[in-house]
Amino acid sequence: MLSFLQTVKPYLTNPLVLLAGFVAASFLMIWRLHAVEGKGFEGTILGTLIMPYCSGFANLVFVFVISRSSGNGRQVIENSLVNNVTNLTLILGLTALFYTASSANAGKKKGKGQAAQVRLYRLDLLLTLVAMFLFTGALWALAKDGVLDFYDGLVLVGLFLFWQILHVFEVLKNNVRKNQSIHWSIVFDLLLIGVCAYAIYLSVDYLVKWVTTADNPYFSVANLGWLSGIIMVVPNAFLALYYAHAGRQDIVVSSQVGDGHICIPMCIGLFALMERIVVPDFFQWGIWIILGAGALHFLSIVIFGRTPRIAGALLLGGYGLFIYKGLGA
Repeated sequence: MLSFLQTVKPYLTNPLVLLAGFVAASFLMIWRLHAVEGKGFEGTILGTLIMPYCSGFANLVFVFVISRSSGNGRQVIENSLVNNVTNLTLILGLTALFYTASSANAGKKKGKGQAAQVRLYRLDLLLTLVAMFLFTGALWALAKDGVLDFYDGLVLVGLFLFWQILHVFEVLKNNVRKNQSIHWSIVFDLLLIGVCAYAIYLSVDYLVKWVTTADNPYFSVANLGWLSGIIMVVPNAFLALYYAHAGRQDIVVSSQVGDGHICIPMCIGLFALMERIVVPDFFQWGIWIILGAGALHFLSIVIFGRTPRIAGALLLGGYGLFIYKGLGA
């Protein structure tokens, strides 16, 4: 048995196999998330309370893996900024360009009877975006001195936990209103999600080790934050495409913004609790683009109830600016 494991280990630790395993485990998580929606977690709550932990779990794992060696705070900042900017600009920009008609038609089919529910979803989306402004603004204020220390980390993690507790109570209140309870079978879904989470941990751990030891000018430790941020957005992209095709624009936006909450403030806050972070030069540009994209989404939802195609084009332009400023720093 030992000889067999030694034989297959080089194949299992191949970067392409690890990347495929990471994507497969993320897909399996998303599949069970779709089943969870009918078991006591609905609509925007699903996108803000459940999905971010699954699509953003790899970012949390990245923080844990990186924390085992000192001096890597820049990579955590890079990973988080790349993740958030890509979610808000590239992914939501593409879904706005290609799925606006689909989501609009789905809204018409709902009829007058569900108009109130649509308005509630819209208010939930706006609240989620307001939380994003709060988290990003708090990070910007705490980082004005150029560093994030233990106490800054306490503030960031505390803000995130308070936000999540609010949503837990919202789920309980919603279930009381509808006289329903969380279905017992959700335990099996959570167990399967746990197995997927462990597979993602192994994949990220070995991928980080491979990048740090690779003799390659592009896949190197200097670019680890950017590479990991882009790779970890892949599950979010498929999640957005699935729900955009289904005409659930509320979940598309809330899942991407909610996933951003995992990175800002949770991931950065957790790392700051363990080690002091020196803020990189392009940090300000990342914050401005996140706040600008968030403001564009907020105004679009208030005025149009969705993100129109013209806004999608502007978001893609913002992503190009971020890449230019970030890689040029």
